[in-house]
Amino acid sequence: MIIFMTVMCFLFKIRIMAFEELKENTENVQDQAKEYIESHLAYYKLWGFKVAMKSTTLIFKFTLILLCFSMVLLFGSIALAYAFGTFFGSNALGFLAVGGIYLLFTILLFFVKDKFVEGPILEKFSEIFFND
Repeated sequence: MIIFMTVMCFLFKIRIMAFEELKENTENVQDQAKEYIESHLAYYKLWGFKVAMKSTTLIFKFTLILLCFSMVLLFGSIALAYAFGTFFGSNALGFLAVGGIYLLFTILLFFVKDKFVEGPILEKFSEIFFND
């Protein structure tokens, strides 16, 4: 009987020790999971900031280039319209000729927009978002 009691007491102590170890391991797993989530959250915040900044700077550069190009195009168009006006003998015909040239470019751009406009834009933004 004393041996039985000793064995039972020993088994009880082992169970308590195993339970305490399990409890410590569970707390350790919870701490590691929390650290994992926090590190991934920080990573995705930085990734989002990087993508947002790349997109913003790309749009800003595109806007500046477009603004400069528009100014050149505006003054070049006016000069060309006056040149055509002197050639045709009427400024109105010169401006009409430049308007016709722009109409032809617009129609041409409408038919080739997928190849020359949408493709490069999608490619550039895909490069920004998915090459990290």
